[in-house]
Amino acid sequence: MSLETDYAMTRESLKGIQDESTYGGITSFMRRRYSRDLSGVDVAVLGVPFDLATTNRSGTRLGPRGIRTASASLAWENQVQGWDFSPLEELAIVDYGDCPFDAGTPEKVPEQIYQQARDILATDTALLSMGGDHFVSYPLLRAHAEKYGPLALIHFDAHSDTWEDDGERIDHGTMFYHATKQGLVVPEHSAQIGLRTYNESTMGFNIFDGPTVHEQGAAAIAQQVKSIVGDRPCYLTFDIDCLDPSFAPGTGTPVVGGLSTHQALQLLQNLRGVNLVGMDVVEVAPPYDVSEITALAGATVALQQLCLWAYCRR
Repeated sequence: MSLETDYAMTRESLKGIQDESTYGGITSFMRRRYSRDLSGVDVAVLGVPFDLATTNRSGTRLGPRGIRTASASLAWENQVQGWDFSPLEELAIVDYGDCPFDAGTPEKVPEQIYQQARDILATDTALLSMGGDHFVSYPLLRAHAEKYGPLALIHFDAHSDTWEDDGERIDHGTMFYHATKQGLVVPEHSAQIGLRTYNESTMGFNIFDGPTVHEQGAAAIAQQVKSIVGDRPCYLTFDIDCLDPSFAPGTGTPVVGGLSTHQALQLLQNLRGVNLVGMDVVEVAPPYDVSEITALAGATVALQQLCLWAYCRR
C-alpha cells in the first residue's frame, strides 16, 4: 500500500484505482477527487441532502454522506462484478460535493437543485446524483430534459410517485405526476420496476411490479424494459426502497415483498445498452440503517449505474 493517502484530495489523475485504506480519509464517493473543476470530466457525482418532502420518516438528508462512506469498500476493485471492467478506470469522475441550498426556504430548493444540475450539464459532464428523498429527481429531470429533450424514465421503486396533485407542493410522491404532465418524461416509453403499492392511475407508464419481477425474473424484465425504452435518451432513478426491507432497512417508507439486491444487480446489468444520460440513487436514510447495509446497497447501485453509462459509450 502506498504511503500517499487520502486520494480524495491528492489524486492526480481522475481515472484509475489506488490502493489505500477503506476506513480512513475524506468520505468522497469511490475515493474520487473532490473538485468543482469539470475540465475533462466525464461524470460529476453530486449529493443532494434534501429530505423535507418526505411523507413518513425523515433522515435521507444524510444519504449522500452514508453512500460516500460505504462506497470506500468498493473503490479498490479493478473489475466490477457482472462487468468486464471498472468505470473508475475508464471514466474521469469527480465528487462534486453537495448541492447548496437553504433548507429554511424550502420553496426555493427545487430551483436551486435545478440550477446546480443545469450548470453541470452545460459543461457536457454527465451527472450521478445521490439523494436525499425522491423529490430531488424532479428538478434533476427538469435539467436533463432541457438538455436532451423528453426522456424515457427507468424508475426502480416500491411506489409509483405519480399521485395526482393539483398544486405545486414539494412532495416525494407526486413528482413524476408533474414530470409527466410537463412533458419531461414520456410514460409510454418508460418503465416502473418493483412497485408494491397501489395507485389507480398508471399515467401510461409500463409497470413491472414486485410480484411480476419475482415471477418472470430479472433478465426477462430487463429485456422488456429495453424494448420499451429503445434508443431514446434515458434517465434512471433508483429509490432504495425498491429493495425489500431485509436488504435495505435504512429508508423512510419501507414496503415488504421487494427485490433482493441480487435481483436489482441482475436488472441493472441486463439493461446494458440503454442510452443513459442521467442517473440517481435516492431515499437512503442512515438513521434507520443496520450495519450500513442500505448505504452499501446504494453505493453498489450507483457503481452499477456508472457501469451502464460507461458501457453505452465504449
